[in-house]
Amino acid sequence: MSWDLLVSFWAFSLVFVVTPGIDWSFAIAAGIRGQGVLISIAGLLVGYLALTAFVAFGVGTVLAQHDYLMRLMTLGGALYIGWLGVGMIRQPTYIQLGAESVAAVDRWRSFRHGIGVSGLNPKALLFFVAFLPPFTSPHYHWSLVQQIMVMGSIHTASCAVVYTCVGYSRESANKYPKNKK
Repeated sequence: MSWDLLVSFWAFSLVFVVTPGIDWSFAIAAGIRGQGVLISIAGLLVGYLALTAFVAFGVGTVLAQHDYLMRLMTLGGALYIGWLGVGMIRQPTYIQLGAESVAAVDRWRSFRHGIGVSGLNPKALLFFVAFLPPFTSPHYHWSLVQQIMVMGSIHTASCAVVYTCVGYSRESANKYPKNKK
């Protein structure tokens, strides 16, 4: 693979990463809770690495060839995200300004939710199935699996940086009381 292609892919990928979506909402919610930002984002990243492997080892091709399977995965992702939304409405997260910490968060639960949010995210699924393969070529020195794994890792690294900034920016905003005028 050429550096030009990798940089082009990174720039294209970055457009998806910086576009707010469910991942941003998840990172912001982790920041609002005031703890668990890194573990929540680690879950998102594991979900993206799983999607990368999913596509690299051919399951993405099967989904692309069978429209009903792609729709089923998209529906499953939408239902999971809806379930998370209902859970947030039923048990909202409250900010306690000036408090040392917010109520304890089950870190493994945040991690698992992160995997589900990114692994079943319809936007992410579309990105990985539709946009990773066109950046590959059988004429490169690397195998198709290696090419997809490298590009998926580049995308995941971009997610790590952006979502960590988003989550910690929101967490740091909790520490400053509103200006009372």
